[in-house]
Amino acid sequence: MSQEARIDKWLWAARIFKTRSIAIDACKNGRVTIDGARTKPSHLVKAGDIISVRKPPITYTFKIKQAIERRVGAKLIPEILENITSPEQYELLEMSKISGFINRAKGTGRPTKKERRDLDDFITPTFMDEDFFDEEDDDDDF
Repeated sequence: MSQEARIDKWLWAARIFKTRSIAIDACKNGRVTIDGARTKPSHLVKAGDIISVRKPPITYTFKIKQAIERRVGAKLIPEILENITSPEQYELLEMSKISGFINRAKGTGRPTKKERRDLDDFITPTFMDEDFFDEEDDDDDF
């Protein structure tokens, strides 16, 4: 294995991002920092570097154990990196889940087409038959 690897390839190989192009975009947009400094996708990383990856709502922090450029199985990830993300960040993630934006209860949100039609029928006023008004006029004659 090599001593250094490109950060975009390492992020993809360590399964932090699903595709390498997403990893490149994250580097270009400043969501990836190495030892606190913004980085380019071509920056070389080595064992011992601390990488912070901002994936809203939290920022993950990893310590590189091994610089790789080829994707490995999920079972081998503990040999590649050490997750040193603070517990406060995970609390933020739980708070965002509780707030309702993630895992919304079934039936809430936008109505289906059928539900929308039922709502329109319920809200739209229906006028009474003309016969009803004619009967009222007959009652006034008494």
